[in-house]
Amino acid sequence: MAANIHKNGEVIADVTTHPATKRAVESHARCLDLARLPEYQSLLVTKSTLTGHKILRFNSLMCTPDDMIANMKLKRLNYHTTGSCVGGMCVGWNAFNTMWAVTADIDKESGSDYHENLKKWLIQTEAQGLLVSGALTDAKGNRSLKASQQSDLDVNLRVVEKRPDGVVVRGAKNMICSVCASDEIFILPGNAYKEEDKDFALSFVVPRDIAGLTIVEARRPSDDREYQNGFDVPDTGPAQSYLFFEDVFVPNERLFMCGEYGHTGKVIQYFTANYRACIGACVSGQGDVMIGAAVNMARANGLSYKTFMDKLIQMSANNETTYGIGAGAIALGKKDDAGVWVADSLIAHTNKIHVATLPYETKRLCQEIGGGIVETGCMPSYKDFTNEEYGPLIRKYLKAGDCSAESRARTARLAEWLTIGAGVPGCMHGGGSPDGARLVVRANTPFEQYAEYAKKIAGVEEDLKDPVAAKK
Repeated sequence: MAANIHKNGEVIADVTTHPATKRAVESHARCLDLARLPEYQSLLVTKSTLTGHKILRFNSLMCTPDDMIANMKLKRLNYHTTGSCVGGMCVGWNAFNTMWAVTADIDKESGSDYHENLKKWLIQTEAQGLLVSGALTDAKGNRSLKASQQSDLDVNLRVVEKRPDGVVVRGAKNMICSVCASDEIFILPGNAYKEEDKDFALSFVVPRDIAGLTIVEARRPSDDREYQNGFDVPDTGPAQSYLFFEDVFVPNERLFMCGEYGHTGKVIQYFTANYRACIGACVSGQGDVMIGAAVNMARANGLSYKTFMDKLIQMSANNETTYGIGAGAIALGKKDDAGVWVADSLIAHTNKIHVATLPYETKRLCQEIGGGIVETGCMPSYKDFTNEEYGPLIRKYLKAGDCSAESRARTARLAEWLTIGAGVPGCMHGGGSPDGARLVVRANTPFEQYAEYAKKIAGVEEDLKDPVAAKK
């Protein structure tokens, strides 16, 4: 593919070898490797509902609760394999499933060809086994203003020109996961828009290296360790990108929404419900690895892991809470008229609130068990560890339990990376903010109905009302 990804002032010629991108590529490669193994075939490979052919599951339409539970299982497996986010195998997947429902609605209303466009693209994507990242988040600009009110309209991706054969788009999508490992990028509108913002009601898909698209890697360095070798960081890891569209031409056959602002609310509703149901599997999967790292750290420190059983039990309970709530949201969901499954919105957004809290407690417990070598930043680097002059001294004084100093150092680095380093997934804002989820929970909780339940049980016949707020 053409080189259009940048980091630290340079163009990345090869994403498989550059230190800023190779770990994200490796994470996705490990999942693809698993798809070749018989014991993982039922999870990573499925039958296309469009062609009946065998395809990679993350290219499929999710039409049943079992399909979405497989999404969760795949996420958790990916974390077991990589310790971190493998976002190219979930966000784009969720995005085109969302648009499968929305394009059917638009076509029914206006007679457009969006649904057929999506179907043709998806059949080709399934056949080629493409990896598709998803892009929802715009740069947004001033959060108190609508898209059409911004001083710089480009802070939200928009149509700037319509042609007989397609449209020209300009703007940005920021903090987009795993673009460097992807073949294509699936774009969704970043908000629910009104008529005055119809130019921002956009959905389309483009090759990652399309002309006019500049990509800047935004993966955070951990004291520049991402550019080092050895055990300072694992061979896997996340990657985030800023996408700058500068008059990019999108042909009609790759357009799935262009100005149909009345349908953007459903896009946000369906995408967030499904994504926030399944994200519980992400944090539980990394939580599983944190439990393993904590057990190994206890042993490397010369202690039985059973010494910390109460903490380990709480870590496991945290993991299963977010996983179980997500599964519950899926089980209580419904099938859209277009055939795709949609999770229950109230429970899915409740899950997002827990995803923004429980994993941090799991990380804290992992640090407690591991000790200061994990949390205080007092670990010598790999280069120092292997230094010919003083490396033997470091190895001598890092040894604690029955294992080697290197095994203890590797385990400590992993625990550090999982809890305070670049391996931390977007628990707080990945998939949207917890405050946004709270708004959905508030809107979907029938407080007055619950108050009536309580009144009847208590035998209260009086009309209990909120006090009128005093005027200032």
